Amino acid sequence: MSTDTSNQAPLVTHLVELRNRLLKSVLAILVLFIGLYYFANDLYLIVSEPLRLLLPEGSSLIATEVASPFLAPLKLTFAVAVLISVPYTLFQIWSFIAPALYKNEKQIAIPLLISSIFLFYAGVLFAYFVVLPLIFGFFTTVGPGEVTVMTDINNYLNFVLKLFFAFGVTFEIPVATYLLIKAGVTTVATLSKKRPYIFLGCFVIGMLITPPDIFSQTLLAIPMWMLFELGLIAGRTVKVVVDGREEENEA
Repeated sequence: MSTDTSNQAPLVTHLVELRNRLLKSVLAILVLFIGLYYFANDLYLIVSEPLRLLLPEGSSLIATEVASPFLAPLKLTFAVAVLISVPYTLFQIWSFIAPALYKNEKQIAIPLLISSIFLFYAGVLFAYFVVLPLIFGFFTTVGPGEVTVMTDINNYLNFVLKLFFAFGVTFEIPVATYLLIKAGVTTVATLSKKRPYIFLGCFVIGMLITPPDIFSQTLLAIPMWMLFELGLIAGRTVKVVVDGREEENEA
């Protein structure tokens, strides 16, 4: 039985290249993690500052588990290393898929790649500087006066990382909306007609991925809707073909 090795060789080559680029990304994360480990406790103090500044006098963050003082800063350091390595990881992914793209596709992909990185970091910063102070300011003032607020450091970290990820991904909505319009999956007119349902969906998503209160839900839902509108504005630059002619993708 004869086998066709002409198709196998390119496949093996691509798999080897993919493995090498994944290893480079993992190595970059490890290098960053090792470099940041010395500052693990300082990083935790920075991340916990939005809550610590609002704690009543006599309150503090606590560790309810024996290993939490070690594991919480360690987990945070790894998360920060992954966060910082995002541009390099995306560059490795881009380098892998770029040879298969046409020139016009590359001209679109590069701005989208850069804007995706920018928007993700913008979402994380928005969560840290705007959302967390508002949420903790609300939570630390509505409880009974006789109850002392003392949050576990590991639970706090899990809560914060969840919000960082949620807002980072949420800020990618303009890019996702533009890509759907560009790929012809939908149009600006169609999305505009479904605006009320999308607005409601933003609140449903906000309810699912934020703490169970209307305050946090609104802080995520409103930016989601505004970012969707931004995606519609960008989608209007996409040309559509009507009767052999290119026209603006208008609502």
